[in-house]
Amino acid sequence: MRSISQRICLILTVIALSGCFFTGSEVQRWQLATDGATSFSLSRNGRFALYYTNAQGIVLWDLQQNKNLAKFGSQDPAHNTVISSAISDNNRYAITATAQNFAVWDLAWGQSDGLWSISDGIIRDVDIANNGQHVVLGLSNGKALYIDLGTGRRLEFLAHREKVNSVAISPNGQYVLSGGNDYMAYFWDTKTGQVRNRFEHQSRISRVALQRDGLLALTADGTNEAYIWDLTTGEQQAQLSVRLRQQNLSSARFSDDGKMLATGTPAKRVELWDTTTGENLGRWEAATQQDARPPSAVVYDVAITSTGQVISGASSGIAQAWTTD
Repeated sequence: MRSISQRICLILTVIALSGCFFTGSEVQRWQLATDGATSFSLSRNGRFALYYTNAQGIVLWDLQQNKNLAKFGSQDPAHNTVISSAISDNNRYAITATAQNFAVWDLAWGQSDGLWSISDGIIRDVDIANNGQHVVLGLSNGKALYIDLGTGRRLEFLAHREKVNSVAISPNGQYVLSGGNDYMAYFWDTKTGQVRNRFEHQSRISRVALQRDGLLALTADGTNEAYIWDLTTGEQQAQLSVRLRQQNLSSARFSDDGKMLATGTPAKRVELWDTTTGENLGRWEAATQQDARPPSAVVYDVAITSTGQVISGASSGIAQAWTTD
């Protein structure tokens, strides 16, 4: 009897925790790639999705009109797998990257602006500014590499001592936030390489993000430490009230006004946060591929619409819209 009672208590506890974790509801779903995606990026407003699959190549999709806008095909002649991508803040340009090279795309014209190779490290993350010419790469050799594709100018940021896992560039291309395995995140100037702010964690930093006006930054590590920083003062504004231990972020995006932050994890979780208090405003679970074993989905990107809905794009090749209502 005692064993049965313990099992009943355990089941009730699991049900209670599950009910507490997920809030709000799914508003819409787009099944874009049945074979799954190795990269998936959303525009700032959540309207456009750029993803890569081995079968389809690089595809641009209009989620609002639910139609395919462009099929770019493979990034390079060797058909290497795209592992990272980003859409500029103004929705005009995109960058995609394999482990060894990267390409820039003009989304308005539906064409490539060029392909560039990297020889001194493996690309781990990328971002692109609004003019489509300023890009930043996070590399496995500890470098954060800033490149002005218009002039050919390169700036190797060498403050990190280990792999750079995540990078974010300001829309005007003047500043970069980078975070790495050395437990450090740096906010630095792309003209001089000078560090303006530095943020230290107790574990390797997995994700960084910048608010589009350059007022706030996020740094998150592989445990449950995720902080919002005021870049004007360099002081901590809030710590996210993460309930799960060792929560690793795979994506993050501030709302335009900086009042909210959406995040995604490698374990299907999509969440919305108050950046002033760090309190959670909504929690959801991203859909997995049908018949996938084990049923998993990495949330590659998130966005917040003008109406406050959260959009997520995952390795399952599925985009979803969420509401807290």
